[in-house]
Amino acid sequence: MELEFLGTGAGSPAKFRNVTGIALKLLEERNSIWLFDCGEGTQHQILRTNIRPRKIDKIFITHLHGDHVFGLPGFLSSRSFQGGDQMGPLTIYGPRGIKEFVNCALKISQSKLSYKINFVELDKEGVLYEDDRFVVSFKYLEHRITSVGYRIVEKDYPGELLVAKLQAANIPAGPLYGQLKAGQVVTLDDGRIVDGKDYLGPDKKGRIVTILGDTRQTASISELAQDADVLVHESTFGKGEGKLARSYYHSTSLQAAKVAKNAGVKQLLLTHISARYVGPLVKQLEQEAKSVFANSRVVKDFDVIEVPFPKS
Repeated sequence: MELEFLGTGAGSPAKFRNVTGIALKLLEERNSIWLFDCGEGTQHQILRTNIRPRKIDKIFITHLHGDHVFGLPGFLSSRSFQGGDQMGPLTIYGPRGIKEFVNCALKISQSKLSYKINFVELDKEGVLYEDDRFVVSFKYLEHRITSVGYRIVEKDYPGELLVAKLQAANIPAGPLYGQLKAGQVVTLDDGRIVDGKDYLGPDKKGRIVTILGDTRQTASISELAQDADVLVHESTFGKGEGKLARSYYHSTSLQAAKVAKNAGVKQLLLTHISARYVGPLVKQLEQEAKSVFANSRVVKDFDVIEVPFPKS
């Protein structure tokens, strides 16, 4: 599991930062990529990575401000050209209005897609997607328009098969081990009944990633971030700008760091950086966060962050 940042700027494209786009790469886990927001130029940023658009099968939109959605029509159209009729369907999740925005852009530009788009417009807070590996939930944040944060929880992995214990019990190797690894109950040739769960180590904890939209400080942030292995939090403002951040419905680096510390987060990644912060000022923004929460980092475009498994 990796996070690749396609855009880390706020408001409008800047010389060194494009607007928001984040790829959650789940290639080993489910052979797909999930995109969080799709600001203007996201498809151009993707061209500078090894991301294949056909691998993107879900897009999660945090809110409908232009710097988070203006890249959608172009990306969706280009994706259509790269796979023809074999391109799989794509699901877009987002606040109410995302379906109208996409369909209107495609209709007026007379763009025909070779694949189906499924829309899930958000309503009641809670789980919006679940499969055998992941659960995705959302909560509302506080911004000038409806904005949400997403919490992606990877389900635990079964423990490793205790081969030495099996050998000590004279349980013969072979296809039987695969059944026991799956936790099944099997009957041996000698009549013994063996429960695979008795020969498995402790479960391997899954990972938690929290990705927030634009927001000023609100209780929902801590709930979404609780015990996350990685928290992606906006940092539009810096130290001493708390009142300004609240007035503009944004957050500061210090506020994000306090959330990470209090919520038991493992790593804080700061994004949505104002164009005012360049050069040494970016380092200053990072140091401000580190003064509260040591494992903080201001990300830049094309940073790739591995999400490690929790330590036992």
